[in-house]
Amino acid sequence: MDHAQRTRRGLLIVLSSPSGAGKSTIGRKLMEEDPTITMSISATTRQKRAGEVDDVDYHFVSDEEFQRLVDADELAEWAYVFEHRYGSPKEPIKEALRLGRDTLFDIDWQGTQQLEYAFRTDLVRIFILPPSMAELRRRLEDRGTDQPEVIDFRMKRAAAEIGHWAEYDYVLINEDVDQCTKKVQAIVAAERLRRERQPYLLDFVRKLVEKPN
Repeated sequence: MDHAQRTRRGLLIVLSSPSGAGKSTIGRKLMEEDPTITMSISATTRQKRAGEVDDVDYHFVSDEEFQRLVDADELAEWAYVFEHRYGSPKEPIKEALRLGRDTLFDIDWQGTQQLEYAFRTDLVRIFILPPSMAELRRRLEDRGTDQPEVIDFRMKRAAAEIGHWAEYDYVLINEDVDQCTKKVQAIVAAERLRRERQPYLLDFVRKLVEKPN
């Protein structure tokens, strides 16, 4: 069996964290250093922001179209986030898995639970914790994008989100974003080598045993 025939099954990588804990930065660094990992493009009902491109940043859809996707069971997961709906279309995920491509998801615990129900063993769930709640607030304030009342809301939401940490396969404390990214890279490298993600091994081992000499 040559190298080209050794196609592994793709991996679904979930990064979850409270807003401000670093998942978006870590995800960006992960993809910059490994171009084979691509971000899942979500469908959303929110309005397009300046600089965003339809079908690149998000699939921007109407409330009616989003409901059609839900009713047709075309979404692997979906949830309300800050009064808008976001969801992950199923077919691109299935295609990536079949072709051995890895897909990154920046979703919360609700979406992770739904994704686990739909794909189970294809999923690796990573939760990112801040080093402290005081540091989390400082990071949110340093962004300079939210009013104080919005930051207060995000802090309350963070406490609820952190309560789901034990539902994840790996939990990392983001004290240093570069070190945390390296840990995520190590997790991905190990998960890619799991036996169940290498379907070619069954045929390889059978032929190995049939021709011991």
